[in-house]
Amino acid sequence: MSANSKLADPTANSPLPLEVDALVKRFGQVVAVDSISLQLRSGECLGLLGPNGAGKSTLIRAIAGRVILDSGRVSVFGSAAGSPAARAALGWVPQDLALYPRLSATENLRSFGRYYGLAGDKFEQSIVWCLKWAALEDRAGDLTRNLSGGMKRRLNMAAGLIHQPRLVLMDEPTVGVDPQSRNRIFEMIAALRAQGMTIIYTTHYMEEAERLCDRIAIVDHGRIIALDTRDALIHNSFASRSQVIARLEGPAEKVGEWVAGRGGRLVDSTAEFTIERPTEVAGLLEGAAEAGLELIDLSLRRPNLESVFLHLTGRELRD
Repeated sequence: MSANSKLADPTANSPLPLEVDALVKRFGQVVAVDSISLQLRSGECLGLLGPNGAGKSTLIRAIAGRVILDSGRVSVFGSAAGSPAARAALGWVPQDLALYPRLSATENLRSFGRYYGLAGDKFEQSIVWCLKWAALEDRAGDLTRNLSGGMKRRLNMAAGLIHQPRLVLMDEPTVGVDPQSRNRIFEMIAALRAQGMTIIYTTHYMEEAERLCDRIAIVDHGRIIALDTRDALIHNSFASRSQVIARLEGPAEKVGEWVAGRGGRLVDSTAEFTIERPTEVAGLLEGAAEAGLELIDLSLRRPNLESVFLHLTGRELRD
């Protein structure tokens, strides 16, 4: 792989990078994935958002061919998930670091490449490209255990791409890194996208999904409950309405009853209302005063992706 090579060269008649059709996976009585269908277009970055336990990890493992399906079908560039052709086309960057601490950065990449049966000049070029892409050229000979957390995370990403896949699964690649390392990872992903890589990106950070992803799928209780661009998701959930965020002082039960009675919801002791016109704020203020509640703080904002997530799931992303 060279720095100027294309990681994907889709044509109109080529199979889609990913097709998931009516996928079902159960663990005993628990339905982890419940009839999920999904298609991924060449060169796009799809974000997967969902609370813990929503089914994202099981879906990722199914795409990687790591679980036995109860029903449904998963194909990667037209080949069944888990098949040799699908494994060759797919890269996986797991959330947990999968590196050998006593090997150097280069030795780690060489070890992972050999798992894929790589050899020769093309393999050596791929190692060079990965080290450059991950900004680890000057640390190539250092033992992995001596690298910083951000460097290990970048090396972990490089190991998932050593075989030059055309589709990559990135499972929360910025977990536990500092802001500087996170920005470097964003630059790495931007470089992949510029070369045509197709990406599935799971994250617990809304701003990452908004920044990196063309489309966003919200997963809850094993189902995809919404799938579209950021702007379309916001419009479909809120149209032209705005949000009022208010903190009220008073007995918790009384506050909760009043908020629910006005069509709002309480999220972490903060009241949220959706209004059509800014003039409706006055009615909320008067209503709170009449109910004997004291207004501590109030703000008016346009809904964002986090608003959509709360609206659809009733939970914070990290719940």
